Amino acid sequence: MRLGPRSLLGQVMLALAAALLIAQAISAGMLYRAANERRELAFMNAAAFQLLTGARNSNQHHRRAHMLPRHRLRAEEGGLRLPHGFRYSETAAFPLPADAPRDERRESVLANLLEARGMAVESLAITVRPLASEPGIGRALAHTRPRLPRDLMVVALRQQGSDVWQVARLPVPPPDRGVVRTLALQTAILFAVLVGLLYVVLRRITRPLHALAERTRRFAGSGSAEPPLPASGPDDVRKLIEAHNAMQARIVTMLDEKDVMLGAIGHDLKTPLAALRVRIESVEDDAARARMAASIEDITQTLDEILALARIGRNGTSAERTELGALATSVVEEFEDMGRPVTLATRGRLAAPVHLTWLKRGLRNLITNALRYAGTARVEVLHADGMAILRVDDDGPGIPADRIDAMLEPFTRGEASRNRDTGGAGLGLTLARAVAEQHGGTLVLANRPEGGLRAEFRIPL
Repeated sequence: MRLGPRSLLGQVMLALAAALLIAQAISAGMLYRAANERRELAFMNAAAFQLLTGARNSNQHHRRAHMLPRHRLRAEEGGLRLPHGFRYSETAAFPLPADAPRDERRESVLANLLEARGMAVESLAITVRPLASEPGIGRALAHTRPRLPRDLMVVALRQQGSDVWQVARLPVPPPDRGVVRTLALQTAILFAVLVGLLYVVLRRITRPLHALAERTRRFAGSGSAEPPLPASGPDDVRKLIEAHNAMQARIVTMLDEKDVMLGAIGHDLKTPLAALRVRIESVEDDAARARMAASIEDITQTLDEILALARIGRNGTSAERTELGALATSVVEEFEDMGRPVTLATRGRLAAPVHLTWLKRGLRNLITNALRYAGTARVEVLHADGMAILRVDDDGPGIPADRIDAMLEPFTRGEASRNRDTGGAGLGLTLARAVAEQHGGTLVLANRPEGGLRAEFRIPL
């Protein structure tokens, strides 16, 4: 089963949507990463600034974090405002627990920032832990908005030549969801604009192409003349439609001339053949007269098959919905009335739009072919894979596998595997194939494993 759209419009729209999604995904990833890097750099600059300025103001604002009033913890636009004494402090002992996880990436970034500002860093440690676990903070944080920071970054710094650890605490800002919303809105706008414009342009191209395909399909099936298709769409499509109209007009003219020529040939040949048929009645030798009559009959039958082959699809009539079991029954009864061993098997009712006269003739040719080379024929009507199948089996010698395709060509007769003396003009299978193609189907020939030939009309339902 093929997935995805089959039409040009659907495939181009799908390709555009996929390309746009991939491009937007790449762009979103890059923008989101850049936004996070900017936010992280600003956060680390804030930590460096807090350490640089904290030492200058420590004598004025130094307090212990657990003695801070709770009302000093307050929410501000874009984050959480911590009391100054909690944000910065100094201690003689290493302030971080021994088992605290270290953030080495941030340590490296912050050390570079501090050294760039003239601070000699001897030791630097950074850890990130839940903000609620800090004494004096967790209870106050429980009453804040859920979008506020939930993690706290603690920085411990000791400068060269100093025994004091500087401690900075900063709430880690939550991820910025605004970038994602902006990218989603941007993608939606791009989809609406690009997909809408492309749909309008493609419809202007595909609508006349669809009409051209339908016209070509009808013309291939019937060969009947139709009014020229109006040229529409872009210039390239207009030129294609105009070229098709010119080609169709020329083909119709040639087919009409061919029909006139074939009619004339049929008349000019059949008239003297009829006269010969009358004249041979005066031949006294019965054997010679019979051979002459058989030759005239062969010529007449060959001429009829040639004319029929040339006229298939040119009758101008539309297909009629027909019950195929009844059609096969009427053909089989013709052979039964002549005492020929032909059997029929059907599997329920099966109807399809067919050209009744031509399909009967094609089926008659297959049965005649089976009787000629095998003496018996078995006809079956069945349905498989969305196709109506008219099957004719025989128990004859079959056809060599390398000769099956050649047997469908005009004036091709069997060789060693099919008795040459009993063969016809070599047009029966060619005519049957033309009938199948007239119905949009195929004629399939295959040798049966148990022996004999299987010929099938496969007509789409």
